Amino acid sequence: MPRDPIGDLLDVNGVAVHVREDGAGPPILLLHGYCGSVHWFDGLTRELSEEHHVIRVDLLGHGCTGGSSGLDAASQARMVAAVLDALGVEDVLVAGHSFGADVALALAAISPRAGSLVLIGQAPDYSYASFSPGSSVVLPMIGALVRLVAHRRWIRFASRFRRVRWFDDPLQDLTDHAVTAPAMARVVLVERARLLAARPLDAQVAALASPCLVILGRRDRFYDCEKTSARYSAVGARVEVVEDAGHSPFLEQPIEVARLLREFSGS
Repeated sequence: MPRDPIGDLLDVNGVAVHVREDGAGPPILLLHGYCGSVHWFDGLTRELSEEHHVIRVDLLGHGCTGGSSGLDAASQARMVAAVLDALGVEDVLVAGHSFGADVALALAAISPRAGSLVLIGQAPDYSYASFSPGSSVVLPMIGALVRLVAHRRWIRFASRFRRVRWFDDPLQDLTDHAVTAPAMARVVLVERARLLAARPLDAQVAALASPCLVILGRRDRFYDCEKTSARYSAVGARVEVVEDAGHSPFLEQPIEVARLLREFSGS
């Protein structure tokens, strides 16, 4: 399925990595989650770019970035570190959503260009995750189906009647799902569960001792908000809960999330 870049394609170890830059000022790096792309931050970028240099990256195996291997968080972080080196930015506020939170923490551990951290909509591990039974089997099947139908005209026609209007393109989430590398399902649903059980994200936050803001949606359907808030607060992270928002509060409440990011960046 064709993908249209909205930024530059940088060569990182032979892989074309899609990078979009907007605005000027203190740099903020936005990292999407599983089956996402730079477009998930279109609305948030509009709110931030008047005061910040906003950098968005399609992770390996997502969006307009190539690659079908090295998809785990540590490998993704090495790729993003190379992007920051190429851009020459310093003291970057790194914000990661969902799987992007893992990448953000891994990046902060290896790159001196990463400054403070923001984790959005992600629990420390899967110990109380409410994923559907058999997700590791069902999601790859759904992905294969989406890849078959996402480009059909009738799908675009039907999208006019969708109630979700978070994206400029009403089919953006389906398009992003369709172009995500199939191997990502195992990385996120199987391998990630094992890695987070051994080293949860709250333990990683504590080890880094970097300023950290956690933004949660009160209505997150994947992770219990209260349990997640308590665990991050216990290791010294600042936690903010966005009311009337779910797993992706920056989509549902971009003005509020932008306010929190600006405030945290200024502090």
